[in-house]
Amino acid sequence: MDRRAVVIFSTSSCCMCHTVTQLFRELGVNATVVELDEDPRGKEMEKALARLMGRSTGVPAVFIGGRLAGSTDKVMSLHLSGNLVPLLRNAGALWV
Repeated sequence: MDRRAVVIFSTSSCCMCHTVTQLFRELGVNATVVELDEDPRGKEMEKALARLMGRSTGVPAVFIGGRLAGSTDKVMSLHLSGNLVPLLRNAGALWV
């Protein structure tokens, strides 16, 4: 499995970031988590992510297979509709 198949931009104090990260762990995905509040350029990256997603905050921002999947609401929608696991398989994040 490729750790870069799923990248989550997060902040350590964000409960939604924790929730989405936990979902991927429970699915067996070993995601790369980038804690923006621990990065010197984190504020700059969060602003860019917020612009990209058209939101007031840039976290969580989930990328699957190099493409923006979205924030918690989009990821949960994908999961509940049964579309998240196939997306993860196609990205090389899951083998089963």
